[in-house]
Amino acid sequence: MIGGGQGAFIGAVHRIAARLDGEYELVCGCFSSNAQTSVASGLELGLEPERVYGSYEELFVKEQLLPAKERMEVVSIVTPNHVHFEPAKLALERGFHVIMDKPMTFSLAEALELRQITEQSKSMLCLTHTYTGYPMVKEAKQLIAQHKLGKIRKIYVEYPQGWLSDFEERNPDNKQAGWRTDPRKSGIAGAMGDIGTHTFNLAEYISGLKVTYINADINTVVEGRKLDDDGSVLLKFDNGASGVLFATQVAAGEENNIRIRVYGEKGGLEWQQNDANTLLIKWADRPAEILRTGGSYLSSYAKHNTCTPVYPRSFAHLQIDSRLLKGASAPKNCAIKIPGPLIFVIKLLYQNHVIGCIN
Repeated sequence: MIGGGQGAFIGAVHRIAARLDGEYELVCGCFSSNAQTSVASGLELGLEPERVYGSYEELFVKEQLLPAKERMEVVSIVTPNHVHFEPAKLALERGFHVIMDKPMTFSLAEALELRQITEQSKSMLCLTHTYTGYPMVKEAKQLIAQHKLGKIRKIYVEYPQGWLSDFEERNPDNKQAGWRTDPRKSGIAGAMGDIGTHTFNLAEYISGLKVTYINADINTVVEGRKLDDDGSVLLKFDNGASGVLFATQVAAGEENNIRIRVYGEKGGLEWQQNDANTLLIKWADRPAEILRTGGSYLSSYAKHNTCTPVYPRSFAHLQIDSRLLKGASAPKNCAIKIPGPLIFVIKLLYQNHVIGCIN
């Protein structure tokens, strides 16, 4: 893993997701641009000291020197946008597979170059858009692919957040706001690049259609901010359908509820992350249906991406309570240290949902 060390946001999520099916094992990493932080993070994660590196350049050089059965096979890059291209390039050139979240790179020029490198490599680059991994998103995609709704006519997709309603980037403790609103690290787009890309991806992924035309109104609402924090877009799809996309990070009070509605000739469907295990189907000629994750009536695609639900937070508190009763202190970062089998994280990051694979 490159990135995701102490104080990072998404690295722990990737590590938990990677453990779910027992297909991945964390064996090495460079967890920070600060060598000391990287070492401290790796040791905290239980890695062998000699496989915790001070830079990603060192990681690739030393891992490649190891016997094939010992060296890493795939690298997960969980860094800010401006540190995607170079480690991905080095990994592919040295024969390692790459998994990383969108965006692929900091700029279009880097993305085009990385595509060329991938095409010349025997390794695979997997670009993840996490929301496509939900079971009911898979089910929605299958229903449309099977023409259950008829020809698609309208698509509405939205992603309201409120965490940047204030000028959070001036807070030195808010690292996420710091780099996500900085064009030197995030790129030319703010909210539209950060979460607008998820709505765009979800619209195309579920519908199976491609956007051909856009008409966008992009705004910077919070005074002093250097990148956009709000946007609305009219969409036209390759089958003639139209749509509306909006993504904002200044909707005060909102959390993280990405939502999509798709309408065809025979009916429509609706899915939202706040009720991720539910897919609502609305028919023109009969009562609406509610489909639920885990149902025997679902497609094989939805079933394949379904985990057995448990209650990790409850287990965490039970573990802490038992330690306290025995006179021991509560573990630090206990939510991250819960054993993998107790974690219910639907397979969002690491299996068949990886839709951006280039090979």
